[in-house]
Amino acid sequence: MVNDTRKMVLVISVLTVIALVCVYLDLSWISGREGYPLSDVLDTIFGGGTLTSQSIILDTNAPRVLIGIFVGMGLAIAGCAMQAVFRNPLASPYILGLSSGASVGAAVSMLFTIPLIPMGIVTPVLAFITCFLTMVLVYSMSRIGGTVRTESLILSGVAVSSLLSAIVSFLTYIAGDKLEGIVFWSMGNLGNAEWGEIAFIAPVIVVCGVLLVTQAKGLNAMMLGDVHALDLGVDVRKTRLFVLVISTIIVAAAVSFTGVIGFIGLVIPHILRILLGPDNRVIMPLSMFAGASFVLICDYLSRILIPTYGTLPIGVVTALIGAPVFIYLLIRKKKEVGWN
Repeated sequence: MVNDTRKMVLVISVLTVIALVCVYLDLSWISGREGYPLSDVLDTIFGGGTLTSQSIILDTNAPRVLIGIFVGMGLAIAGCAMQAVFRNPLASPYILGLSSGASVGAAVSMLFTIPLIPMGIVTPVLAFITCFLTMVLVYSMSRIGGTVRTESLILSGVAVSSLLSAIVSFLTYIAGDKLEGIVFWSMGNLGNAEWGEIAFIAPVIVVCGVLLVTQAKGLNAMMLGDVHALDLGVDVRKTRLFVLVISTIIVAAAVSFTGVIGFIGLVIPHILRILLGPDNRVIMPLSMFAGASFVLICDYLSRILIPTYGTLPIGVVTALIGAPVFIYLLIRKKKEVGWN
């Protein structure tokens, strides 16, 4: 128990240092030149600084940093919850085809005029709606005799995701001069963040994240199997539906503004389970912290990796880092995934 506590304190300390360093690096970044020193960043944040530093740090970099933090928090805890619900460390927030559903909405919004929705918010609104409707469709397809089994959910998710991906491919093919917008959105991007978007996404992810943490004890029981969970007094059907709905809201809120950013909800909970064990009461809140740190790292790398080509889409960087890490974990840590 003492060793577990020390390990958790160490993990939290490391994550805190990483997060603070990455926040500074992201806030201080200036395209094409050396970033601002820490003293200038702090001075600007607390009301000082020059007009130029205020414009770069507060108006350009700060919204990007904040939306990255909340998106990382949301996708990580949603992935953690999905892994617990499906009793599968390979599950991710997109396992039910949610990313494909959001991509359909985004593609449609870029190609066609949508009545009743203001032009400035049509893409995030439609992406949010189609993402949530995808979960409703998958869950409805999975109902067999009034019950929903995890196997049916996964199979329905794979089928619906394949269909929606085909629709996105078709829309991309006929996009013409709007092709670039669809492709760029599908790669994930934090660069267009605005304060209004943050005002929406922050409370949604924080509130929904807290709601998921309250289900940690029930999810611990469900990881043992539905029968064992029922014996322990967990209403499996209600808990599963509640977690799926809340996770879908988180994913929809995140991807509707930033596009599809992969591997956060897959790799981060998986690593934490290896380090700290399977207890969701510990893993779920720490996933939010670690997910935010991971996104900040990837965001900074996206700016400096290939400066000749500008800032890379963050989804490319998360995949370049997340995929090799996940492959390594699968090869070297097969018996240490924290589930047995």
